Amino acid sequence: MASKRDESSKQNSAWELNRRQLLRSIGFIGAGAGAVLAEHILQSNDQAEAAEASGPATETPAETPLAQAPTRPASGEIPRRPLGKTGVQVSALGLGGATLGQAKSKEEAIRITHEAIDNGITFMDNAWEYNNHRSEEWMGDALQGRRDQAFLMTKVCTHGRDRRVAMQQLEESLRRLKTDYVDLWQIHEVVYYNDPEMIFRPNGAIEALEQAKKEGKVRFVGFTGHKDPALHLKMLAYDYPFDTVQLPLNCFDASFMSFEKQVLPELSKRQIAAIGMKSLSGNGAAVKQGVVTAQEALRYALSLPVATVVSGIDSLEVLRQNLAIARGLQPMTQTEKQALRDRCARYASDGRFELFKTSKQFDADEGRLQHGFPPQSQTQT
Repeated sequence: MASKRDESSKQNSAWELNRRQLLRSIGFIGAGAGAVLAEHILQSNDQAEAAEASGPATETPAETPLAQAPTRPASGEIPRRPLGKTGVQVSALGLGGATLGQAKSKEEAIRITHEAIDNGITFMDNAWEYNNHRSEEWMGDALQGRRDQAFLMTKVCTHGRDRRVAMQQLEESLRRLKTDYVDLWQIHEVVYYNDPEMIFRPNGAIEALEQAKKEGKVRFVGFTGHKDPALHLKMLAYDYPFDTVQLPLNCFDASFMSFEKQVLPELSKRQIAAIGMKSLSGNGAAVKQGVVTAQEALRYALSLPVATVVSGIDSLEVLRQNLAIARGLQPMTQTEKQALRDRCARYASDGRFELFKTSKQFDADEGRLQHGFPPQSQTQT
């Protein structure tokens, strides 16, 4: 079993030293930094909750209170950034659990996880419901003997159910992940308009977050969602001390129901770590249609003031090409970001590349069923 919460700070420090020594000795494996992600990568990112990483020191002070003191990487290393006000730093590129569970085999998933860690990725994403729990099971196997080298996140998928269900799901996640604590536990998919009330009602999921922290089973807590900035702001209006919030951020978002414009400044003001997702717009359609390149899209995401990019990776090929973009990152300047936003604005304005905001196409089955909607296999809406 893994070390408990009170041992994690020493473990993180030891891991940082060991990681740097390892990287100096073996170097990095991967494709050239200029490579554009192939169609296979687009398919992987389609289903991942792809998060975006925080901005550089050259951003305006109003945009970057969460990223004013990132660890500057040596040449070829993955940048590390502050996770809000937690005192923890995480890798700017994270490993997505949704697509890890779609690797061709458990053995491949383990190889992906090990190579990711060896190359400086510390942030591990997951959720109780991903791939009928296979994602947690495979990641748990992969982290045996390496748990102290990872910042492990998973999500609770109550979707309106009570504290008891949430705690039961946590115990199941811990068992599958083969650990006795997770570093970050987030409420998954706040995407229905009554979700905030259900989460914060007496005996709701928010009470499970409190209980889990008191019991030492989680270190930090947050919530996720991809539907409407108004829902994120409604969650924040309860003034609960969340450590993190996960939200979709990409070069189209700024021009359509924008999380970047409406939610990101509020997170920065509150020093809540932003974890972006859907950097390729959820299904990569904009890249497939030649509107942007995958490298532009991921670099834009990595240039925003968020803590980490949770990248959809289901093969070593995808891992190595995503690493190539993140290593020694040169973030976009304000001018470069605005130019890309302007170029994408006419495509963004009708929401065609962000259907996760306007349809149920990207909503997970667990939430659909709890809210009385059919599973994805029975509908395309």
